[in-house]
Amino acid sequence: MKPIRVPDLAPEQLIELEELYRSTRSVRLRTRAQMVLLSAERGLTAREIAEIVRSSEETVRRWLKRYLAEGVEGLSDAPQPGAPRKVTEEYRERLVQAVRRRPRSLGLPFSLWTLRRLADYMAEQTGIRVEYETVRVHLKAVGIVLSRPQHTITSPDPEYALKKGRSKRPATLSGRETTSTTPTSSTSVGCRL
Repeated sequence: MKPIRVPDLAPEQLIELEELYRSTRSVRLRTRAQMVLLSAERGLTAREIAEIVRSSEETVRRWLKRYLAEGVEGLSDAPQPGAPRKVTEEYRERLVQAVRRRPRSLGLPFSLWTLRRLADYMAEQTGIRVEYETVRVHLKAVGIVLSRPQHTITSPDPEYALKKGRSKRPATLSGRETTSTTPTSSTSVGCRL
């Protein structure tokens, strides 16, 4: 296989690569710039560069070829296929504003937000329909986590608290002991309750 080497670069090209190497936050882009710099400045082969950057020789060859064909722009990742994102920055801002208000203050017939209710409300307000999981992800990104609603049961009966307390005790059959033939462990066959 013919070795690939980057020829001597003009000072502007070296400065551009150095700037990219030092300023980018993308580790992948920094490593690619390092590959080109090692080849151009030190004259290293793809195999030697692969050992330094802990990558495969084929990967180093691919990025050197792309740099030679496209320049610095060729070191960036190609655009990923797929549909464009539905959620805009404005949608995120409105989502955060909505979740920080009580649903009743917005004229809705419930008092707590759920992810599904929030997704439905945002679809009505913005015309952008997303899954409730998408809503959860965007809320989590800004540090908001919706907890599950806690339902409490109340009654206008003045003796409700007393009756509710009775229902929490285990039921007995008029104070008599009962026996069960259902095994509760591997050693016992019958058990007294």
